[in-house]
Amino acid sequence: MKKFLFAGMGGQGILSMGRFWTESGLIEGKEVSYLPAYGPEMRGGTANCAVIISRTPIASPLCTKPDVLIAMNAPSLHRFAKNVVPNGLILINGNLSDGFSGRDDMRSLVLMANDLAHEAGDVRSANMVMTGALCALTGAVSERSILACLHEKFAAKPNLIGINEKAFRLGLAAADEGLKK
Repeated sequence: MKKFLFAGMGGQGILSMGRFWTESGLIEGKEVSYLPAYGPEMRGGTANCAVIISRTPIASPLCTKPDVLIAMNAPSLHRFAKNVVPNGLILINGNLSDGFSGRDDMRSLVLMANDLAHEAGDVRSANMVMTGALCALTGAVSERSILACLHEKFAAKPNLIGINEKAFRLGLAAADEGLKK
């Protein structure tokens, strides 16, 4: 069982990341839970969602101690980093974070997700950069499942498929490169 917490602000695609992860788990026949939490604002307010993926039944969707934190901004990083389990992982959007001193009992990787998303063609695809990195780092769901979800979500907007797929692949590559350092 792996527990993921996606956190950031409204408009960053936090809930979409969680949905991609959840739907990918379903495609693979895994047990999943998805628990979103967000403020009343459309953009700029807090947003997070907990996703649990397991091969066995999940007793509760609550995720107070995630194995993995995906922090898309500094407030989310500072709020949730202390809750990550020992030997856990924090994936950080370095474009919107003021740094993280880390913990000795866990791994962390800083990606310039906004820069990579801009390279892919749209800064709004930073969530797909992080999704790609997360896929590479955890292997909890497959690339194929994520890409199937991406194609389904953007079927009505085919111009966004290429941008988001490129962002996803840039995230995969950035995570692989980050692990080599």
